[in-house]
Amino acid sequence: MLTSFFLAAVEAHGAVAGTSEPSLIEKFGVEWQFVVFQGISFLILFGVLYKFGIKPTISAMEERQNKIESGLKYAEDMKTQLAASQQETAKLIKNAQLEATKIIEESRKTAKDFADKIQKESAERATDQLAKAQQAIDLEHKKMLADARTEIARLVVATTERVLAKKLTEADRASYNETATKELTNV
Repeated sequence: MLTSFFLAAVEAHGAVAGTSEPSLIEKFGVEWQFVVFQGISFLILFGVLYKFGIKPTISAMEERQNKIESGLKYAEDMKTQLAASQQETAKLIKNAQLEATKIIEESRKTAKDFADKIQKESAERATDQLAKAQQAIDLEHKKMLADARTEIARLVVATTERVLAKKLTEADRASYNETATKELTNV
């Protein structure tokens, strides 16, 4: 097409000049049938190259471009998922920390309650033991007083026998013991 345009321009130039000189094309020895065959050969070569060379290369480039785009999209999706996972992990860690704090507080409360209970039980046991010891002391005191009264009464009787210098009968002795006991009880 370009050659036909070139030839037309050259012929127009020759017609304007009005000379009978051979045209430029004739001077160079260009023959139209060879130019047409070369044009057809070029078109066939271009068609073959386009079908088997350029078209597969273009489709390979488009396929590669699609893979790159899908890879970039996948990378963006992974970035988004990673951010979501990090947020979820942070949330889970925060929840675990809150739960651990709650469990620790409950454990402290339970331990305090247990310690208070043990302390209360210990105080009650100590109070009970103190009361029992006091009762034992009171019983021992009463027993000691009773023993002391008996011993005092015996001593009174023995002293009375010596003072009176006579032997007392069992009835006299019992009578003196009772009298001494009554007087010691009142003291």
